[in-house]
Amino acid sequence: MAMGYVEPVVGIANCLGTPVCKYLQHHRKLNDYVRNFKRIRDELNCKMEDIELQLKAELLRPLGNIPKKGVENWLKAVKEMIREAKVVENKVSNGRYLCRACNGKLVDEKNREMKEFLDKAPNASEGLAMDGPSAGLPLPTSELVGEEGVRNDIWACLMQEEVSKIGVWGMGGVGKTTIMKHIHNDLLKQQRFKRVIWVTISKEFNVMMVQDNIASALESKEYLDKEEDKLRRAAILSEMLKNSGKHVLILDDVWDKVSLEEVGIPEPSGSNSCKLVLTTRLEHVCKYMGCKVIKVKPLSEEEALVLFLNKVGPNIVQSPTIMPTLKLVVNECAGLPLKIVVVVGTMKGEDNPLIWKNSLGELKERIGKVEGVEAEDELIECWIDEGFIDDMGTRQEMNDKGQVILKKLEDNCLLENVSSEEMKMHDAVRDMALSITRMNP
Repeated sequence: MAMGYVEPVVGIANCLGTPVCKYLQHHRKLNDYVRNFKRIRDELNCKMEDIELQLKAELLRPLGNIPKKGVENWLKAVKEMIREAKVVENKVSNGRYLCRACNGKLVDEKNREMKEFLDKAPNASEGLAMDGPSAGLPLPTSELVGEEGVRNDIWACLMQEEVSKIGVWGMGGVGKTTIMKHIHNDLLKQQRFKRVIWVTISKEFNVMMVQDNIASALESKEYLDKEEDKLRRAAILSEMLKNSGKHVLILDDVWDKVSLEEVGIPEPSGSNSCKLVLTTRLEHVCKYMGCKVIKVKPLSEEEALVLFLNKVGPNIVQSPTIMPTLKLVVNECAGLPLKIVVVVGTMKGEDNPLIWKNSLGELKERIGKVEGVEAEDELIECWIDEGFIDDMGTRQEMNDKGQVILKKLEDNCLLENVSSEEMKMHDAVRDMALSITRMNP
């Protein structure tokens, strides 16, 4: 027997092995089977294309949904099924089998398989069986030098169930925002929280703007756009956050007390496993909002030098004539990463020692160097003698008032308590104070 006839004959033999009634049905209904075959195949193909288009659209969205593994597996299996259907169609149209009933049987079986795949297709009403939105997008940020300790402290608090609110406190330019950007990105990688939401508050606090920013991060701003009443907006936002699952909300650059209730932020707690982190220059804001306070201090001289050298360029680092002046320039930056970055920006690649010395002179003139004020009582006595503290009360009352003022200055990062008998004003704060006094003689 020629090889070309082997397969058709085997097919006929297999077909004849079925009950007679079934054989006759396959023979008689071949045309119906072929019509159904084309309909189901086209329907399956359309379903596959619809889901693929939806997945592509999600990938283009900044915070798009991630497909579940089941959706991807279904798509893969359907593509294989459509490929097999094409093979069957070719066999039937080319008269591959000599027996009409055999063709009917083949098409009928493939119809049943395709119908089963169609019934298992992801439902559009269920979001195409997709996982929830991604936790968020990584934030661009600069490198971190010398802040590992405080970064680890903040991270440890985020991982503790009993700590729900964290206040990251420190003076302007000390690196609070940079540290929190790194932690934000680390949280995204770890995937312990379903959402990591970053909102910048700034000095001009506006409740509705904050509400809009949080809703935008949740991809649900359209629900607030039609509502102008602050109370209703807060209620809507509160439901959004409750439904968003376990999350971390980071409020950056907070200048005053924020009423969570007024904004619509549910109170974080161990029971809902949600966390609130805020960065601020004001310690009393942290305390008022019930945060665990973590202070960010300026870099040490060694850490500041490492950061400066990492950014200034290798040709400067290798210059023995510039290095002594460079170290003095770094000291004038007073351990503030932001100030270091700004100064490096003006000096990067500059290999003239005279220009470095001139830059140092300008920094010294603008900033100056302030030693610690020996003995707090001595400072308060000076205030009393200068008439800065109202002399209507007793000396003890004026002294007590002075202690309160000292504490407020310290809480607002305007003075630093070096020891029990020494207070220090940061160079950058002094620079700002001198600028103000020159404007208001």
